[in-house]
Amino acid sequence: MSTVSVVIPCYKYGHFLADCVSSVLDEQNGVDVRVLIIDDASPDDSAEVAHKLAAADPRIEVRVHETNKGHIATYNEGLLEWADGDYVALLSADDRLVPGALVRAAALLDAHPEVGFAYGRPLRFQHGGPLPRARTHSTGSVVYPGQWWLERRFREGTGCITSPEVVVRTGLQRTVGGYDPRLPHAGDIEMWMRLAAHADVGYIRGADQAFYRVHGKNMSTTDFGGQLDDLRQRLVAFDSVLTKCAGRLPQADRLAEQVHTRLARYALRRAYRAYDRGRTGVVPVDACVAFAEECLPGYAALPEYRALRLRRRIGPKAMPYLQPLVWSAVAERGREWLWWESWKRRGI
Repeated sequence: MSTVSVVIPCYKYGHFLADCVSSVLDEQNGVDVRVLIIDDASPDDSAEVAHKLAAADPRIEVRVHETNKGHIATYNEGLLEWADGDYVALLSADDRLVPGALVRAAALLDAHPEVGFAYGRPLRFQHGGPLPRARTHSTGSVVYPGQWWLERRFREGTGCITSPEVVVRTGLQRTVGGYDPRLPHAGDIEMWMRLAAHADVGYIRGADQAFYRVHGKNMSTTDFGGQLDDLRQRLVAFDSVLTKCAGRLPQADRLAEQVHTRLARYALRRAYRAYDRGRTGVVPVDACVAFAEECLPGYAALPEYRALRLRRRIGPKAMPYLQPLVWSAVAERGREWLWWESWKRRGI
């Protein structure tokens, strides 16, 4: 039977701990699971809750920090210092696993020693709302060549993983290392890419793998300045992979050009959409353009920059009313509708 080490970092999420731990220990029959709860000096009763859970189940260990070390150091403590199972998973205290998730991931990793990590579909749910109905029967799995999966991330300039749905081969995790403290908001995608540079990637089809709670305290950014910070973090993350894995990336120059172009286009798109929505007073348009220039010296040749120049000529007051007459605005609204519909079909 495969062994899985599950690291549960916790900061002020003690009220979620019992449900999170139950999803790991009570709903994963078929694997040998151990849990480490790391309380990062929470000012509430999180440590007390963790100790009560551990007293009731010998499979649970607890570490409590005397001072707050931050989420990156806490993650790495569990992943690199404590985990000793065949496989390791990191699960935030406010998330939970879908029944059988670890069993499905372990089966894929057992069957394919060339695979470094396995993931599947996460289900997002709003805090305070009911859990969405999860699929628990897999229709199979697929193994992606690591280089192919990695190249797709560079081509798209974004990740495809939230985090709780991933199970990693512990030996590879130690070889590659943990989260980069320089990347507090993009350390996850950077680490997945480093893993993919060393091994293939497994995907579980048909079944959902984790529940990801969406609430105001998630470490994600929704404001426009925060979105630009996210792009900056992504740029550093992709460049970091190119540096750290240079010997494993024979097409590094092409990958760099792809991702720098993609990130520049994202920034310029946000800039010109600010005109469409009458949000130029909120969106840092000039900063978006400066970031695009940082990514790609030839940014002015991109179609998104041409779209921005047109909107600047029209002006921020008139542009929201003239959207139906501007092809790029109509096309962008169509892309946004297709994106939203695709997420709704996936139950997110």
